[in-house]
Amino acid sequence: MNKLLLTFALSFIGILSFAQIEGKWKTIDDETGKPKSIVEIWKKADGKYYGKISQLLIKPEHATCVECKDDRKNKALLGMEIIRGLKKEGSEFTGGTITDPKNGKSYKCTITKDGDKLNVRGYMGISLIGRTQTWLKAD
Repeated sequence: MNKLLLTFALSFIGILSFAQIEGKWKTIDDETGKPKSIVEIWKKADGKYYGKISQLLIKPEHATCVECKDDRKNKALLGMEIIRGLKKEGSEFTGGTITDPKNGKSYKCTITKDGDKLNVRGYMGISLIGRTQTWLKAD
């Protein structure tokens, strides 16, 4: 009986950890294939997920978001919240936005986890028109 309970508990923990996106992730540029930054994702009290740049791995052209149009305009890239308002829906995190500090544009965002990788999709309108980056676990 104890073995059965332990097996069930470990299986449940495995399912929970598989679905989590919280933690630090190394962003990989989908154009160059090189690591760009470390983004830390966490869950706020509102139950939604947010992510900020916690480390820059390459020197950007500008240290601030000169192209941003919202509250992030001219704010430092380091510490900038680039993911806002994602909700967990089944096996994906969606319903929020991701901002590309290079061009200042915000896109709808969907994240799915695949082992130690995140598939981060930013898109406008429908999901077919957009781009996907693979981020690697940094912890």
